[in-house]
Amino acid sequence: MVGAVREAERGVGGAAAGEVGEGGAVSAVPDRATLRLALVVGGLVLAVLLGFGLGRINSGGATLAGGLPDSALADHTHAPGTGAHAHDAGQAEAGGLAVSQAGYTLTPLSGEFTAGQTGELRFQIRDGQRRTVTRFAVVHDKPMHVIVVRRDLTGYQHLHPTMAADGTWSVPLTLPRPGIWRAYADFTALADDGRQTATTLGVDLVAPGGYAPRALPAPATTTTVDGLTVGYQGGPQPGLTVPVSFRVTGADGTGPALERYLGAYGHLVALRAGDLGYLHVHPESELVDGAIQFWLTTPGPGRYRLYLDFATGGKVRTAEFTVIVQ
Repeated sequence: MVGAVREAERGVGGAAAGEVGEGGAVSAVPDRATLRLALVVGGLVLAVLLGFGLGRINSGGATLAGGLPDSALADHTHAPGTGAHAHDAGQAEAGGLAVSQAGYTLTPLSGEFTAGQTGELRFQIRDGQRRTVTRFAVVHDKPMHVIVVRRDLTGYQHLHPTMAADGTWSVPLTLPRPGIWRAYADFTALADDGRQTATTLGVDLVAPGGYAPRALPAPATTTTVDGLTVGYQGGPQPGLTVPVSFRVTGADGTGPALERYLGAYGHLVALRAGDLGYLHVHPESELVDGAIQFWLTTPGPGRYRLYLDFATGGKVRTAEFTVIVQ
C-alpha cells in the first residue's frame, strides 16, 4: 500500500508532483493517470477503515449490554452444503491460555476455594490503561459466559455472573473436588470508540487438598444423559472449520422436544487436553434436519473434550465427549 501511495505521488515520466520538469517549470497539477491511481488508493484505504469499523462477526447475534441493538454484529452462518473450510489464523488459535490478550486483562479478586463448599468467584476485566471495563455486548443472551473445569477436564460448569456498577463480576461457585481448576471468561468488550473485541481469557483457581487426576474417557460418538442418548456426527480436522451435528433421542428412539437455551438449541464448549486451550465453536441458529449443528475449529492434532449444553423439559443437560483429532 505504501508503494502504491508513493507511485500515486509521481507524475508521468517519473517526476513527483512539485518536482522541476522540462524547461525548469514547476508543475503543481497532477496528470489524469496520477489522479485515477490516487482515487483507487483512497478507495482501498477507505474500505480498510470501514472493515475495521464493522467489528467482529458473532455466533449468536449480539446487542449492547444496555440492551441497544448492535448492527455491527451478525450471525456466523454458513450456506447449506458448506463443507470443511479454513477461517483466518486468529480464529484457528485456541483461546483462554492467558489472563491478558487483545488489550484486555482478566483480574481475579478471588481464587482459592474450599473443595465441596460454595464460594464466590469475583473478577474484573481491565483494558490497556488498567481501567475497569463496564460495557459489553450481549452474546447468546448474556454479556459474560464463564466456563469452569478442573485441569483433568472433569467438573465442567457453565456460569453467568452478574456485574456490579464498578465492573466487578461475581457468581457463586462450588469446586466439588480438590485440585487446580481453570476458569474462562468469554466476552465481547465494547470500547469507548465503539470497537468490539471478542476474546476468551483464562485464570487458574485452587481448591487445596489431595489431587488425584482422572484419566480422560475413551473416544465415543454417543453418550447417555438422564436417560437420553446423545450422538454426534462429524470429523474434526486440524486447522479447518467443520460441521459437527448432535442428535438427541429418547428410550423409544424418538427425539424429545429441544428447547432454546440462551437463544440457541445448544451450546458447545471444546477444550484441548494438556494446555486446556479453548476452541472457537459457532452454532447454527436453527436445527438442521432435527440436529443441533455447530462449526468447530480445531487448531491442530490432539485430544479434545466436547461439552454440549442442551435443554429439554425445562432442564439444561450436558453431554460430554472425547475426540481425537489427527
